[in-house]
Amino acid sequence: MRYTTEAGTPMTAIPPDPEPAQTPDLEPGGGVTPGATPPDSDQMSGIGKVEENPRHRISAGSVTTIIAVGVFALIFLAIAVVMVLNMTGVAD
Repeated sequence: MRYTTEAGTPMTAIPPDPEPAQTPDLEPGGGVTPGATPPDSDQMSGIGKVEENPRHRISAGSVTTIIAVGVFALIFLAIAVVMVLNMTGVAD
């Protein structure tokens, strides 16, 4: 069977929708008989692995980051104070 578009040009792939004339157990209105429908898909039930809460609220990486930001802020503040003192002539 060759599939064509409404304009009559041939299609390169089979359409994703099934051909109604070739679908088994299809009623005239488009529905299927109750026994012809596939069963419901399986469902996963139960619980997964229980995860434990972390022992520490702050990790080593976050402590290192906090210390690095603090040192950077102190260096920035010290340089700013020295620049202000030089501009005002106090540190000359």
